[in-house]
Amino acid sequence: MNKHKPQLIVALDVDTFDKARDLIGLLKDDVDIFKVGSQMFTAYGPEIVHCVREAGKKVFLDLKFHDIPNTVANAVREAVKLNVFMCTLHISGGEQMLKRAAAAASQSAEINRVIRPLLVGITVLTSEQKQGSICELVLQKANLAKMCKLDGVVASAQEAPLIRQKLGDKFIIVTPGIRPKGSSPHDQQRITTPAQAIQNGCDFLVVGRPIIEADDPLDATKAILREIQETNNL
Repeated sequence: MNKHKPQLIVALDVDTFDKARDLIGLLKDDVDIFKVGSQMFTAYGPEIVHCVREAGKKVFLDLKFHDIPNTVANAVREAVKLNVFMCTLHISGGEQMLKRAAAAASQSAEINRVIRPLLVGITVLTSEQKQGSICELVLQKANLAKMCKLDGVVASAQEAPLIRQKLGDKFIIVTPGIRPKGSSPHDQQRITTPAQAIQNGCDFLVVGRPIIEADDPLDATKAILREIQETNNL
């Protein structure tokens, strides 16, 4: 049996608030975490976060903070106030930015009496194709993230086994680019199936278009959840 209990995150990458709200309502009995990314947050701001929270669900705030340390620290403080479950930062922002962000998250959580969100660092985007060893680059960034007291990283399932081996079982691996068998890769380059991601040690599987563009998003969600459960029971 896989020692991890991977969870599905559904990306609310739609173009209207109503579509997002309807999707949450349709899937909330089966899905605990919804991703709010740049598109939704730029259009609707904290309102979309509140919509997810009011449904009793958790928010993965995927805004990929990357700026000077003070600016990112302040952004993380505001994210904590929204009581999000997890948020992203670009590891390429550097050591000082990451350390300031981690400290700000802890301080803001204590002041606002909320649970500190998980902080996960972006390694290499799954849409990128790089020359040389991607695994080596991802591992370097993951080591920096852990040193700076982040909780984990966002990485493809192809790099997950090495991250898990080197950084341990408690280090979180969030994996986008998840595509069930037969799905289009769209603009993703380093994709994997849910089963492959779980076998490689990923904790959170982020799925967007294979669900939100399906003829029946609920049926597509249930199929992915079945694959997760069946693989986890092996």
